[in-house]
Amino acid sequence: MLRTLLGAAAGLALTASVGVAQEKMRISLQLPLKSHLGQNLVLFEQEVESRTGGAIDVEIYDSATLYKDKEVPAAVGSGAIEAGVASLTRYVGDAPVVDVFYMPFLFNSEDKVRAAVTEGSVVRQTIEAEIEKTGGQVLYWQAYGGAIMLSNGGPIRTPSDMEGKKVRVFGKTLGDFVKAAGGAPTLISGSEQYLAYQRGTVDVGMTGVSGVKSRKLWEVMDTITVTNHADIEFVVVVNNDWWNGLSEEIRGHIAEAAAVAQGSVRDKMASIEAEAYAAAKENGMTVVELTDDELEQWKAVSQPVYDAYLAAAGEAGQKVLTAAGN
Repeated sequence: MLRTLLGAAAGLALTASVGVAQEKMRISLQLPLKSHLGQNLVLFEQEVESRTGGAIDVEIYDSATLYKDKEVPAAVGSGAIEAGVASLTRYVGDAPVVDVFYMPFLFNSEDKVRAAVTEGSVVRQTIEAEIEKTGGQVLYWQAYGGAIMLSNGGPIRTPSDMEGKKVRVFGKTLGDFVKAAGGAPTLISGSEQYLAYQRGTVDVGMTGVSGVKSRKLWEVMDTITVTNHADIEFVVVVNNDWWNGLSEEIRGHIAEAAAVAQGSVRDKMASIEAEAYAAAKENGMTVVELTDDELEQWKAVSQPVYDAYLAAAGEAGQKVLTAAGN
């Protein structure tokens, strides 16, 4: 009996010394692991496991194998999973203020985007406070770049080109933008857009150019129109109860890992988009830049989008719009 007890104690000591995982942190991701968000999560995983000595075992479930993008907020908030990556706009039902990043042409420079997403900024603090009410809190932000349009047979240069067309969107405010331009928005998850384009469910696509590369959308669409009409942001969210149940030391290590991953993806975004545009061209896509006059035509139809946003987001919406410089 004594030898058995001593052996068990030695085993426990060995487990502690080699840092065998004691707590799982499962993360749901709708994109493929090879996407830049997937690779960023791999970096986060490595940082967490290194900094915690293996006390946290990060498991990434990519390509919507556990939850689709639209299901992540509820899954994380309920504790069904410890963490998930969701497009910021997936929180618009509970927190309309999040869609400030989809106000047409508001975040039209890298400086404006960085100012808004900086920790401690009015925009970020306001949004994160609202998300926390859903049972999950933002661990870090993942940059995804500017929104573009996809089509077949020619570009979508002006609102008249969109008139009467069915358009894939991934958020309410983007739908309002499409309606203002005369199109018919259809809400389609990122993991489902390839089939939607292939089957002709929609005529026009909307995504970030990095998604064109990771999902090989050149197989089903032949033209990119570079509108950059919105800034696409994803957030890595953790369940409040799970997070608060960790020790302060472990939370600190995870937060440090999150800061490394957040800075990495933000700093690489320009090169990621450049590489994606190059890959699209190499695979036969036509990339069309808009003239100043064409951009002005899009801006001219956008005011109803701002009006609808303020009606939904109220004081919080006005607060972040003002902070963003509008």
